[in-house]
Amino acid sequence: MYITCLDLEGVLVPEIWIAFAEESGIPELKRTTRDEPDYDKLMNWRIGILKEHGLGLKEIQDTIRKIDPLPGAKDFLDELRSITQAVIISDTFTEFASPLMEKLGWPTIFCNSLEVADNGEITGFKMRIKDSKLTTVRALQSIGYDTIASGDSYNDLAMIQASKAGFLFRTTDKIKADYPEYPAYTEYSELLAGIKDAMKQ
Repeated sequence: MYITCLDLEGVLVPEIWIAFAEESGIPELKRTTRDEPDYDKLMNWRIGILKEHGLGLKEIQDTIRKIDPLPGAKDFLDELRSITQAVIISDTFTEFASPLMEKLGWPTIFCNSLEVADNGEITGFKMRIKDSKLTTVRALQSIGYDTIASGDSYNDLAMIQASKAGFLFRTTDKIKADYPEYPAYTEYSELLAGIKDAMKQ
């Protein structure tokens, strides 16, 4: 029995923080897990910048409501879910993800949560579990699933490496060069074909 584990940002939807960086005019916020492998360090840095500029959850949610899934993402996800179980495992937050899940047809997502003050200031974040992508993949394997995983960033590599099959999707040239053993795709049709092939093994 297979279950496919997908990253969210960069794979199915645009990078939320990049969209917000452009909307807010704060270019520093374009830094993502493609650039910084340490997620805690990255998030604490982001929260500091938000505080410095007096921005909170409402401003980010206003941007997220304008974001649409990447072209072809919903069709890909619909077709994938017609042939196998699929789950999105993301380091994003419930407070960010809900409008995007609605546009994707409410797929299952495992993510984290924000700590938000009464005035809307983001004061911290609560990770669902340590090393959430790898831990979730291992947990799915422990209940009888073979996992197939795909993502675009450093924080996806552990779940890709731990899975029966793994694919890079629209990743950076550096990650492709550093991990040549994993097929790197740019089109959903390629990724779907790769998943189907893996399921035949």
